Amino acid sequence: MNQGNILYEVDHRVGIITINRPEKSNSFNFDLLEELYKKLIEADKDKMVRCLLLKSTGEKIFSSGFDLSGSGLGSAEFSSKIFELGGKISQMMVFMKKPTIVQVQGTAIGFGFMLIMASDLKVFADKPIEEMYFRMPEIVLKGYPRAGAVVLPLLAFGLNYAKKILLTADKVGIEELKSFNFPTRIFPPDKLELETWNFVKDLSKHPFAVSYLIKSALTIMDKNFVKLSFELENACGKAAHKKLSQDELELFIKNLFKEYS
Repeated sequence: MNQGNILYEVDHRVGIITINRPEKSNSFNFDLLEELYKKLIEADKDKMVRCLLLKSTGEKIFSSGFDLSGSGLGSAEFSSKIFELGGKISQMMVFMKKPTIVQVQGTAIGFGFMLIMASDLKVFADKPIEEMYFRMPEIVLKGYPRAGAVVLPLLAFGLNYAKKILLTADKVGIEELKSFNFPTRIFPPDKLELETWNFVKDLSKHPFAVSYLIKSALTIMDKNFVKLSFELENACGKAAHKKLSQDELELFIKNLFKEYS
């Protein structure tokens, strides 16, 4: 296993990527995003890997999202580097052909929650909202959601609930996520590691071509919608930083309707 902020190993035909920055609540700066993107590509190309398990170290935090220290949410540098690479990771996870499973032991905020939404199957620790919650905080940070932050909630939950979590920045607990059949499995915290591994090992035993083609077929069916959605999100993100007037926004949105309808 490599040592660093992103750990990677292959075991029982499972590629295991571990986010390992607990001292910073497993938050993502540019270097960590770059490492994760490279490991996703490596796992996708590795012929020994049949499925991918994504998890993180620590007991309380899965990931606190983007590391905002030293860079403002609205800065050109943050937008051009962090959001662009974060968007590549979101799309990579959605479109990669091998099934991805995420193991969630703690709170996930922003990009951390997005990684969970971008995964195909989600395995959670059974914890109350006081101990583990999920949140998309961009609106209270006065920034437009980027890198898949608008697209992924829509894909995961549908239009109505996507509006709720993006426009309110409310905290969401596992009980609420159950109503959307969002968790694939839920295990007691002390059994999460073992039971997730048993679950993933069983998945890795399925005929490779079958699981590979099931995900690929579903992805192709939805590909045009998802691609256009990422493009539209990015266009709105760029416009959000131009401080347009209401009239200018009306014209911009009118043109978006023409282009994307």
